[in-house]
Amino acid sequence: MRQLVEYDSFVEPAAVRIRVSRWIWITSIWFGLGLFDATQTVFTMHAEGMHHAWGKLFVTLLLSMLPWAVATPIILNLSRLYPLVQVRPISTWLRHLGTAAVVGFAASGWVAWLETSLNPWLTTYAPKPFIYYWLDKFYSQLLSSLLLYGFVLTISYIIDSRERMARHQTETARLNEQLSRAQLSALQRQMEPHFLFNALNAVSGLVREGRNDDAVQMIAGLSDCLRRVLEDCNRQQVPLGEEVEFLQKYLDIQKVRFGSRLQCNVDVAQDLFPAQVPSLILQPMVENAVKHGISKRAKGGEIRIAASRSDGMLVLRIYNDGPSLPPNWEQAGSGIGIANVRTRLQSLYGDASQLIMRNLEPGGVEVSVSLPFREASA
Repeated sequence: MRQLVEYDSFVEPAAVRIRVSRWIWITSIWFGLGLFDATQTVFTMHAEGMHHAWGKLFVTLLLSMLPWAVATPIILNLSRLYPLVQVRPISTWLRHLGTAAVVGFAASGWVAWLETSLNPWLTTYAPKPFIYYWLDKFYSQLLSSLLLYGFVLTISYIIDSRERMARHQTETARLNEQLSRAQLSALQRQMEPHFLFNALNAVSGLVREGRNDDAVQMIAGLSDCLRRVLEDCNRQQVPLGEEVEFLQKYLDIQKVRFGSRLQCNVDVAQDLFPAQVPSLILQPMVENAVKHGISKRAKGGEIRIAASRSDGMLVLRIYNDGPSLPPNWEQAGSGIGIANVRTRLQSLYGDASQLIMRNLEPGGVEVSVSLPFREASA
């Protein structure tokens, strides 16, 4: 109930602002038309040497548009209820023609009253009944009334078309955003079982080797990692500091498995920790380095993780000194982890991001990721 009251209190002022803004625009447009007509008529007649009550004539012409200003909201609502976009039904046309006649009749009566009250034309002939002036004005202004009514309908159609286009663009953007989030979530969900499967394989390997204490230690570390994965399941991007912290836990698990065969060096300055990066971006690249680099060598090897900032870009580098990439590695594919990272980068940053795998001299493989540097909000 409280939420409903808060919602109503929010919607009501917004609706009031829209109505006030609409009336301001309607008044401004009709006042501008009346001012233009009054100024042009008075100055033209005065320049031609005519003699009229110029002040009263100016006021009469200026106020002649008042009935149309009052009737404009009615015409706008009628145009939305019965849009003139098709020849049929005939009832729609009859409604608009009837409304145009009623508004024109009311406007003619208003102008006739102004002219009989103020006599801006300085007429000297004997006065006639008011209804005569009224009907005379109605018949003489019938065409102009239809044109003014058509003008209001045209403006209404343009405004409605722009609003429909804006709503369509907003809805399209919302659907695209939802689709992008769904795709990113699917990619992230793909990474979680992939990480879990490899970690459990490592635990089972330790058990087969009789290293039960190491297996228990790895399970404890794996539990911490899985807790972090579950906590971040709804976040597509996280601060780099959190990603490095998670990577350290993952490396601790791998050190239990490989022991002294695995040497790690993490070189990430603390001033880069607030940078936004995709969740679980470092772990699959380091896992790839362990699987295809360190585990292939009996003596193990070293993995170096570094980060730097240059020209508004955050650059992440993962290097291992294991075997070089084969000549046809691009055709053979780079595995689920790297392919997943590449797809997520494209979805989040488009062409503003880049992932490069290359051999380094005198040996080793480096994976380099470049993405826009954006700090996480407080």
